[in-house]
Amino acid sequence: MIMLFEYLQTLGLKVPIVFMNYSTRMMLAALTSLLICILLGPKFIKKLYEMKVGQTIRTEECPLLGELHHKKKDTPTMGGVLILTALIISLFLWMDLRHPFTILLLITTLFLGFLGGIDDYLKLRYKNTKGLSGRKKLFGQVMLSSCIALYLLVPSISESLHFGKWFDLPTIKIERTESVISEANNATTVKIQKNIPFQDYINRLYIPFFKGSVISFSGFFSIITALLIVFVITGSSNAVNLTDGLDGLAAGCLIFASMCFALVAFVSNNADIAFYLNIPYVEGSGEIAIYLSAFAGGCLGFLWYNGYPAQVFMGDVGSLSLGGILGLSAILLKKELLLGIVGGIFVLEALSVILQVTSYKLRNKKRIFLCSPLHHHFEYKGWPETKVVLRFWIVGFLLALIGLASLKFQ
Repeated sequence: MIMLFEYLQTLGLKVPIVFMNYSTRMMLAALTSLLICILLGPKFIKKLYEMKVGQTIRTEECPLLGELHHKKKDTPTMGGVLILTALIISLFLWMDLRHPFTILLLITTLFLGFLGGIDDYLKLRYKNTKGLSGRKKLFGQVMLSSCIALYLLVPSISESLHFGKWFDLPTIKIERTESVISEANNATTVKIQKNIPFQDYINRLYIPFFKGSVISFSGFFSIITALLIVFVITGSSNAVNLTDGLDGLAAGCLIFASMCFALVAFVSNNADIAFYLNIPYVEGSGEIAIYLSAFAGGCLGFLWYNGYPAQVFMGDVGSLSLGGILGLSAILLKKELLLGIVGGIFVLEALSVILQVTSYKLRNKKRIFLCSPLHHHFEYKGWPETKVVLRFWIVGFLLALIGLASLKFQ
């Protein structure tokens, strides 16, 4: 759509400039995804019922779940297809297809959505299986994130994929304060704006609440950045997948996290605001803001049918891809550690599983939690499902506010 508007302008036709603004496209993308999910939801859910893609309930490891969630049995899953469809339509309507961020987000959505779709299909097709093995899913996630790391870190690879000005990695500007000695031998401080290569930018590490980058990797040590990229995308994808266990839980938490990062991406695209907040100016990061706005709108529309009692579940096709999108956005904005704060719910859910498995193996089958992930532990303690979800939402909202506050207090 953006390319069409620009073409019409070259023909001398008047196109409202408002449609070229990032803020307008953010709102339109969110509205597009929201309406697609709400309006297409009933027919989509009906089709899933006809295909008999019902959810199976975990009973072997946590028998009580069978009693708590027996009403959820055969509720359609793979609802994430609806969210991803809304996201991709919004992408083609409101984003610049020539920007590398747009392409990276699209590839991540399609690849992880396909990976999760295969997992869901195997679970539904063969009822006694658990879908793709953990190793195969991990291999797919690591392969994708490794390719992204190579593209972002190796100039020769990224430059070979340019087509003129298409897919050219954006300009990064930072503002720093330096002492200058005047002719009168008086020391004064001035702010200097400096352009840095994208690979230099991506190799930097930023810590929330601290001004500027704390460390910059180069040469051989760029492998640390590559490992971080793989860890963040893969970890975020799996953490959201583990959180998707109660009606509306993952969707609600994703809304808060995505809107927080949408705002971060938006201010990073404005030089004046970015320098005021002491963050890098990332040319074109508004494309990330548009996609994350569509992300939030899609999750909100999906929540219309996924809220308690759920009419449809997200499935791995949704959770794996949405988590990966969030992780990639954090990488491109250099807010990986901020994601650990804003996505604190996802971090806790993943840690609860890691601790539970570790304890079971090393402490003679002793468990730390009554059941993992963490949300099931609270269900076992007698909390109603709606209370668990609502309280996790509140914590997710507070963490998103803390994440936004970190931009100011640094």
